[in-house]
Amino acid sequence: MQWFLLAVAIVSEVIATLALKSSNGFRRFWPSVVVVCCYSLALYLLSRTLDVLPVGVVYAIWSGSGVALVTLAGHFFFKQVLDRAAIIGIGMIVSGVIVLQLFSSSVTH
Repeated sequence: MQWFLLAVAIVSEVIATLALKSSNGFRRFWPSVVVVCCYSLALYLLSRTLDVLPVGVVYAIWSGSGVALVTLAGHFFFKQVLDRAAIIGIGMIVSGVIVLQLFSSSVTH
């Protein structure tokens, strides 16, 4: 259950970050509402995962996955260009999360 909550928290944080760009500095109402609601949900769910999972592991997965997903979403939704270094970096982040999941004894499954 904690992994599901973490996944929903990450998706909520990514949605909030994308809406933050669309809010135009909080000058657009509905994107601003999405920002506040999704960040609130993301932080609440993140706090729930910390009841069971180690903070370092949770934060590594949260931040790494968030960076990778926001970068990819920015490419698709906002036409932001990803160069070779960005693609390699995202691959390294995803690889790090996979290594944590598969090989770390710090991660409880």
